[in-house]
Parts: sequence; structure tokens; C-alpha cells
Amino acid sequence: MTLYDRIGSGYDTTRRADPGLVRRLLELLAVPAGSRCLDIACGTGNYTAALAEAGLRMVGVDVSRRMLSSARARSGAVRWVNGDAAALPFADGAFEAAVCTLALHHFSEPERAFREIARVLDTSQGAARLVIFTADPEQMRRYWLTEYFPDAMAHAIRQMPPVEPMLALLGAAGFTRITRVPWSITPDLQDLFLYSGKYRPELYLAPGVRAGISTFATLADPAEVERGCARLRADIASGRFEDVQRAAEHPDGDYLLLIASRASSLPQERPMT
Repeated sequence: MTLYDRIGSGYDTTRRADPGLVRRLLELLAVPAGSRCLDIACGTGNYTAALAEAGLRMVGVDVSRRMLSSARARSGAVRWVNGDAAALPFADGAFEAAVCTLALHHFSEPERAFREIARVLDTSQGAARLVIFTADPEQMRRYWLTEYFPDAMAHAIRQMPPVEPMLALLGAAGFTRITRVPWSITPDLQDLFLYSGKYRPELYLAPGVRAGISTFATLADPAEVERGCARLRADIASGRFEDVQRAAEHPDGDYLLLIASRASSLPQERPMT
């Protein structure tokens, strides 16, 4: 049973596509409406469906049948496929773009996954892009969550692949012009993933929110969560949390967008915005 088969029953309650992040993904994919786009490790399909609503012809692939069951109920406009990123069940050149949101750390064989993604991208009309939304361990070490849930965060940081080796694997798979774009949490973020409560610490006091975050649902010790929530609640009430939050601020973003272009035989590539 996969991780998201285990947490799938509560995961979709608090997870929804954030409009601002959807807009950014569309900007970086830089393909016209009607383009074929693959969402790798799509989960319950929040971003897949949102990108389809924005005009892309989306296919979502995920290894979890439970997640895909929720995805199919979400949208009939998307083709949902059960499959592994390391062995994609698609023909060569089947897509003009690809996206992967907060799933890179679940790739057991990222080098094979990147080669497969490169294989299914169509470069006949120009360079094709893969856009990955992820976090670097160095960013995660600065999250104020480490103040209250140090062991859980240590587990989460260990499972997150450092970006530099991933860039090397992308290059080895045939991707070029690989760019890193920092991305920061906004106070009104609608997708309640790990650091979504950066400016709304009270979110972590809700068991339903924690149930949709894999770090709390599968990595955290319940006793540590109880202690951490008690400390966080007290710090919010006393005002001390504002000092903790201020100390965690930094200019390098909370997450990263990686933009990797698949080489084209044509001389001109779409400009990156």
C-alpha cells in the first residue's frame, strides 16, 4: 500500500488547487490552450483538474488507485491513468508539457522517472517543458515548524531530495536550460500542504488539517504533535509566536519551481517568464 493509499481518506478534505500557484504553473509551462500536458504523480487531481479548466488537455497519472478514485470523481475532463512515474504507460512524444507538484520526494527512482518524462515529451515543434513544484531541504530547515515539531520535521527533511542532485539527474535525462524559481507562501494560500500555515499557525492545531499533511499523518510521533501543539497554542496566545515567525523569515523562498526544457532540434525556444 502506497503512502497516499494510507492517508487518502482524509487527504482531499484540506487539499485544493491554489489559484495563484495554478497561474504560476501556467506561466512557466508556457504552452497554448489545447496543449497536451501530463501531471505526474497527480494524486487526487487538484492541480490536474485546475489546469484542465484553464484550457490544457490534461492526463493525470498516479500509482495510488485510491487517489485516482477521488480524482475521477473530481473531473471527467481529465484522463486518469494508474501508473508509475518510472515506467510511464504512454507513447514517445505523447505530451507537449509536463508538471509535477509536491511529489518529487515520492519518486523511488528519480533518474528513471526523468528519463521517462523526457521520452513522452514531444519536441517536434520546439522545446517542451517540465515544471516541478518542490522544496529543498535547506528551505525546510528554516520553517518555523522545526521549533515545535523538530523530530517530525527532521523526518520530512530527510525524505526530501536535495535539489542539486535532482538537477544533475534532469540533465542526464536530456533536459536543458534548467532554472530554479523561488516560491513563497502567501497568507491566503488555499492548498493546505506542509508550510501552508506559515502565516496562519492556528491551522496546525486542527486535527483535520494535520490529517491531510503527510508529515503529520505518517511521520510524526503523536506525543510530539501533542506537545508541539500545546506550545504553539501557548505562544500564539502570549504573542511569542510572532518572534518565532520573524526569526524564520528569509529571502530564498519556502518552496521551489524547477523549469526544465527538453532539447529540441529547432533553434528557437519559448521564452521563460
